[in-house]
Amino acid sequence: MGLNDTPSAERVHIGFFGCRNAGKSSVVNAVTGQDLAVVSDKKGTTTDPVYKAMEILPLGPVVVIDTPGFDDTGELGSLRVKKTKQVMNRTDAAILVVDAAVGMNETDRSLLRMFKEKQIPYLILFNKSDLLPSHAKAGEDEIYVSAAKNEGIWELKERISAMVHPDNEKRRIIGDMLHPLDFVVLVTPIDSSAPKGRLILPQQQAIRDVLDSDATAIVVKEYQLHDTLEHLAKKPAIVITDSQAFSKVATDTPRDIPLTSFSILMARHKGYLKSAVHGVAAVKKLNDGDTVLMAEGCTHHRQCEDIGTVKIPKWLHEFTGKQIKIKTCSGADFPEDLSPYSLIIHCGSCMLPAREVQYRMRYAESQNVPMTNYGVIIAYMKGILERSLEIFPDLLDEIKQQQ
Repeated sequence: MGLNDTPSAERVHIGFFGCRNAGKSSVVNAVTGQDLAVVSDKKGTTTDPVYKAMEILPLGPVVVIDTPGFDDTGELGSLRVKKTKQVMNRTDAAILVVDAAVGMNETDRSLLRMFKEKQIPYLILFNKSDLLPSHAKAGEDEIYVSAAKNEGIWELKERISAMVHPDNEKRRIIGDMLHPLDFVVLVTPIDSSAPKGRLILPQQQAIRDVLDSDATAIVVKEYQLHDTLEHLAKKPAIVITDSQAFSKVATDTPRDIPLTSFSILMARHKGYLKSAVHGVAAVKKLNDGDTVLMAEGCTHHRQCEDIGTVKIPKWLHEFTGKQIKIKTCSGADFPEDLSPYSLIIHCGSCMLPAREVQYRMRYAESQNVPMTNYGVIIAYMKGILERSLEIFPDLLDEIKQQQ
């Protein structure tokens, strides 16, 4: 994918944090080369996180995030601080912007503690260095710049690139399991919940990953799968299906052809498949009155047959025979208090950065709340989870040993 085609969730997220009037927005504008954020001498000019997709060489496609001042006060200020904390959960590299003439304060030090707790690489940026009587000596994790005079900005970009080490062996969706000229059949139902005129992002990304592996992608609707497999001259390397069609696709796919779902592959791609598979066992422990949280990484208009609010809750009721309460959250609004929930069922997370999804998983584990995802729980309830995990033999063996 080129720069313009790279989904936001697949970009490195660089967050600029600090107190009001430290010059965060001025620094962000200098880094992006645009008037991305409104700049003013008045404290608290930035009221919501501002996102900018761009490229920083040699890092590549990134999202630069300008956040509200972390020392904001009052009711609205508390909401802005909450949003800033949410940004931190998806940040791959944090830049703490400090007014060089004022120096660090307790708010800055609290931000540093959060970076360390969340294991986020960080850099302390002393802005307005042109106002200092002499240029101070920067420490190992420090840099002095002047956004107003555009001094030190190029070095800042180089330091940011050095902070985040791109994973050359980046997690693939499916491509690392394929060989050139392999056939891959992708089952993509087109129903009322499908977006008009396009495929959903996990389907697009899987197709691209197949093509990048010099394999052949064959895209069919669920009712075309049986005939398609019969007419292929070569056995497919794998069939990948939308989770909603798991039952029919499992029936129509011969047992000697590997089968999994887009959602399961996305969990692997985002780095939390193992935890999601372990978490699904909690379904057997659900009782009448328990509350399940359906968590989605994006916001969208819900259809009458919405997977998260209609289909999975219906299958959950049929599978458990229990009267279970369903709560939902979407976008960045992941609850801070998870104690009311007996289970979290997360979407495929195609719109969330891997760091944020992994944070949510660790956060749930820290509160002893099991978490799984759409594809895993659907396969589990349909009795085909083990089959859908056969392409991951180590994980499958681990699950069988714990049963």
